[in-house]
Amino acid sequence: MEEEEGHNQGINQVENIENQNLNHLVENIAAMVVTENKKGWETYLAARDGHHTIMSNLLDAEQMDDRSLVVNSQYREGEQCCTPLIIAARNGHIKVVEVLLARYSADVESEGVVKFDGHIIEGATALWCAAGAGHEQIVRCLVEHKADVNHVTKTNSTPLRAACFEGRLDIVRYLCENKADFHIANKYNNTCLMISCYKGHYPVVSYLLEVGTDPNAKALCGASALHFSAEIGNVEIVRCLLDHGARMEANEHGMTPLKAAAERCQAVMVDYLIERPEISREQQIEALELVGASFANDKDNYDVGMAYRYLERGMKLRWSEEPAIEKELPETVPAYDNWKETRTEEELERIGTDFNAIHMEGLAIRERILGKDNPEVPHPVIFRGAVFADSARFDRCAQLWLHALHLKQATNLPVTKDLLRFAQVFSQMIKFGLEVSVDSVHKVLTATVLEIERNQARIINPGVKDDPESLQEEMENNCLTSLYLIMILTKVGKKEAEKVEFAAMKEIYKLVQLNPLTSTGSSLLHLTVNQQTPVDDFHTNEVCKFPCASTSKLLLQAGADPQATDRAKNTPLHVIVSYKKIVSDFLTLHAIIMALLESGAHIDSVNAAGQTPLSSAATGVAEIILKSQSKMSLKCLAAQSIRKYNLNYIGQVPLSLESFIKIHGP
Repeated sequence: MEEEEGHNQGINQVENIENQNLNHLVENIAAMVVTENKKGWETYLAARDGHHTIMSNLLDAEQMDDRSLVVNSQYREGEQCCTPLIIAARNGHIKVVEVLLARYSADVESEGVVKFDGHIIEGATALWCAAGAGHEQIVRCLVEHKADVNHVTKTNSTPLRAACFEGRLDIVRYLCENKADFHIANKYNNTCLMISCYKGHYPVVSYLLEVGTDPNAKALCGASALHFSAEIGNVEIVRCLLDHGARMEANEHGMTPLKAAAERCQAVMVDYLIERPEISREQQIEALELVGASFANDKDNYDVGMAYRYLERGMKLRWSEEPAIEKELPETVPAYDNWKETRTEEELERIGTDFNAIHMEGLAIRERILGKDNPEVPHPVIFRGAVFADSARFDRCAQLWLHALHLKQATNLPVTKDLLRFAQVFSQMIKFGLEVSVDSVHKVLTATVLEIERNQARIINPGVKDDPESLQEEMENNCLTSLYLIMILTKVGKKEAEKVEFAAMKEIYKLVQLNPLTSTGSSLLHLTVNQQTPVDDFHTNEVCKFPCASTSKLLLQAGADPQATDRAKNTPLHVIVSYKKIVSDFLTLHAIIMALLESGAHIDSVNAAGQTPLSSAATGVAEIILKSQSKMSLKCLAAQSIRKYNLNYIGQVPLSLESFIKIHGP
């Protein structure tokens, strides 16, 4: 719940009762397989489903010493793992909770893993679950049985925070009256007040302010409760916060609540805040221009009419009194058609019916007001580029997306999806027979290589919030995109062949030197020769196919190791000989095998299963190609004999020969 604050949390209700029963049956059978204590599992099921009588009978049948073990054990059910008390509290079964506490001394502080609206919550107690699910009676019962009202989850979320998320004033009030600490923030330093503001729960916000919560506390990003409420456009909550001393301060990106509202197209909020006495004329102008600029390029709130009206209001305010506040304009941005912002009412009026001009005006204004390093700047740029792509204006699309890519990489924002988006558009252009700019592909490939380098650095030294598996997945996705881009470069036409080679080789060389590996130890060369390597299915798969001979050759030319081995000790040659499309794609099979052999691949390299490429060949054709090239050297025969007879060679031969001998046997 606390992980995804922008989404409503609650209990999923299954409409079809028969399907629900069937799902429960399947879950029960699955859990029975891994549960040693059958009676304990039956007790858990009874608690889960609210059958307090059945549960009591099962527990009473147990030996006295065993009851506590059954009641306080954790039972795994799908992604959840918790005690009978926790699951009963989660599902709102008050009778079960009362019985477990009164008769069987269930541990109220036991922590479990529960699922709320698709999100996994670790370290949740029965009280946290009851508060989050809105079961007031159970909350009261647990607190009366001395449950800790400030027991936090793994992300430092309290039962009070869970109740605030759902807007349950009754539970919030009761917990506070029983010494719940409303100052405790979650791992992002988001307070109970902040989440109540973001969710728009005015009664809870009002109550928390009355009991003394700090309206000016800051989250890790520097945002206050005022930012959260301004972003969603809730004037009532903003007014309440201001009445209780909330200050209009900027976050770490220089965003005041007024700017935040304007950037999110919250026009009503902007109209309210600019009338506040603490807002200067300059801030009023800035907010009016920003909300207008945002309406011009916002995916969800696009409204060119509203855009012009607010831009006009801002311009009129600039010139409404002496001295006039004239614009101080930065250098124009090529991606915005080198658009120069309008400076007077007359200039603005001249573009009033030119939608493209208003779009570019909006992008230029947003970048000027928010700054190039603001993470909110790139999104509308990408949206405008997508609109151009939908109109087959791929040249303009690429310009805008490259600018957005530059902005994001300059501030270390994630760009994995952005990079793939380029591969998709370039593939679409090739499919339609349109000219692809080699320079654009080269720039994206350069950005992709930089991102892979950054991925590797983060994998070695992950941050506090980094998930190792996610980091690895991100790098592998970027590796695939780099291969798509190299393939695309080889397909731009014979006229560009020399330009392609010059543009690509420097980046391919750097990519090869980075030597990124997948979780299975596969190198880029392994991926390129493998028919199982996935290809994105949005246009990209219509242009990019694996295995790819041209990409393999470029990697080898850039120094890729033809003898690299994955976790199963397979070389790229082991991989390509398993290719089965020998009729429809014989040339690819032949070209890759020959390229690998010419680059130094060994026919007699042995994988972990003791197979050479020749013995693991999936088809007779691959076998014939290998045999036609099998000129076994005396050096290879000697290495095979050393491995075959298990002779000791470590330290007995030059170091350069040790790795050579090693590849000739399992």
